[in-house]
Amino acid sequence: PPVTDLDGLAERCRWPVRPGGTATAAVSGGADSLALLVLARRAGLDVLAVHVDHGLRPGSAAEADHVAAAARRLGARFEARRVSVTPGPNLESRARAARYAVLPPGVMVGHTADDRAETLLLNLLRGAGLDGLSPMRPSPRLSRPLLALRRRETVAVCAAAGLEPLHDPSNDDLAFRRNAVRHRLLPLLAEVAGRDPVPVLCRQADLLGDDADLLEGWAAGLDPTDARALRAAPRALARR
Repeated sequence: PPVTDLDGLAERCRWPVRPGGTATAAVSGGADSLALLVLARRAGLDVLAVHVDHGLRPGSAAEADHVAAAARRLGARFEARRVSVTPGPNLESRARAARYAVLPPGVMVGHTADDRAETLLLNLLRGAGLDGLSPMRPSPRLSRPLLALRRRETVAVCAAAGLEPLHDPSNDDLAFRRNAVRHRLLPLLAEVAGRDPVPVLCRQADLLGDDADLLEGWAAGLDPTDARALRAAPRALARR
């Protein structure tokens, strides 16, 4: 859908610095990261856009030029960085680790509410407990200003700004579990539930996060070397 209220969308974001402050954004050239750049500039941030090339597919180096052009158009600074990631097992996690290794602490990334929902489902499938099912937490390593926005809104932001997002074909590969969750599991949940499951899953993550925080606070007062106290404590608390 068309977006005209870019200022309203920018106000829904949680920026790590005030207007006029300096921040770094990881910009791959996809819709989410380009929208992050658009809205950060709309909010008055002085942004350094950093593109990281993993060298995993032909022509990937040219994507940096696409991001550089967008940064110039939006009045942001730009840097290109390259990492080496070899194909093989755990490619997603190794590529992510390599990318963050060359990005500064506190870098802004374009994670949305849809990413929150996907992460909850992925962690559920891995057998995670309360902490893994809790919402994406603020951390010194990453800033996630767009968590209140939907992926369809980032696409609309790019259209409103006249920017053409790049398409990463690996995002269509169902061999990657996140892609299977995105393209198969979430649509199936929507069909079964008769509603959009993303807001429901995000709300569940918030509720579970509150429970995790409460248990963490209570556990801080329990001596883990006191076997008698552990035996007397409620199982959920002793386990934590």
